[in-house]
Formats: sequence, C-alpha cells, structure tokens
Amino acid sequence: MPRRPVRAHRIVQGTPNSTETNSTEQQTAIRSLNVLVTLEEPIEAQTETAGTLRVHGRTLMRDLYDLDSVERVQVSSNSFGQPVGSEARLLVGYMGILARNANMLPINFESWHKVPESNKNQALDNIKARFALEVFDAYVKKALGKRWRDHKSTLKKDYFKTKTTLDEKLQNVPPGMQRYQWEEVVRFWTSKKEEVCVTTKIL
Repeated sequence: MPRRPVRAHRIVQGTPNSTETNSTEQQTAIRSLNVLVTLEEPIEAQTETAGTLRVHGRTLMRDLYDLDSVERVQVSSNSFGQPVGSEARLLVGYMGILARNANMLPINFESWHKVPESNKNQALDNIKARFALEVFDAYVKKALGKRWRDHKSTLKKDYFKTKTTLDEKLQNVPPGMQRYQWEEVVRFWTSKKEEVCVTTKIL
C-alpha cells in the first residue's frame, strides 16, 4: 500500500488533546531529539470495529516534522476508545520511533513500569506536539510500553542471543543505543540467564 503524504491526512490547528490542553513543554522541537526516523517493519492499527489491521509503515516520516508548530494530525477513536484510520497508523509508527529513542525511553530498566514517569511524559508531550488525540493519555502510554517492550525484545534477539562471548556482546552496541544502557541491560540479561540455569540444575 503506497503511503499517504502527511498533508493528505486530517490536519487541525492547535486542537487540545483529549481532555487536556497542550502545555509549552508539549511544543518540544522534535528535530532536536535523538530519534531514529526509519520505520520499515509492519505496524498495526485498530479498525472501526476494533479489529486489527496490519500494514507496512515504510516511511521516514520527515514530512510529519515539517508541519507548522500549530498544526497537528487529527487522530479519531472508535467506540472502544482506540485510535482508528490512516492517522492511527501514522501515530503507531511514530510511537515506534519514540520507543527506539534511547535518550527518551531508556532500555536499561527491568520493565516498562519502572521507566520513570518523567520519561513517559516527555514521549507523550512529544506525540501531542504533532497529533491531536481523541484517546486518553493512559492508552497512549500503554501503547508506547508495548512498542518499548517490542524494541527490547528485538535487541535481545539480534544482539544478545548470539553465539558470542559476554565481552563481545558488551562491545556490540546496537546503532542509536547508549553504551552504558546497553552494558547494563546485557549484564541484567546475563544474570537472569545464569539464574535460570542454576534453578534448572537444582530442580
């Protein structure tokens, strides 16, 4: 499916998001962030009947960054409170980009629940700076959490579960990742792996 340019989506002028209004912090300049802007993997969005539509989000989303500071992509919701339509696919893709931002949402936390709220709020504000949402903040944060976990899982599969030594794993820092974060999460995964091995032997 050929991607639609951002201007082909519904654009509104500074509409408040959900029940909250935009703060000055929500106008964060996106270009100043260390964000990986490629999106080649399949993404999912909800349909009007709450079904799941799987599409390929092959886009760099550069034109999303070219919107004026007062312009936002309007994202509607269905009766279940889930974002729907082509705008929802754009939103989901953008959340995937933020989830891979090592500065904004670090991976060196054991779970999404332990990621500081300040980081989650920064990501939420960043989204609101480009999208007018009819969904609640809690839904967006939950969706961000899924993208964050998916990102960690991919990193673990591609860079940790390899036939290499611990030192080699530590040195093989994924592109766009902070070295200290990677070293922490590798040591954590290694300790959990060793813990499982010891428990298995005892049983």
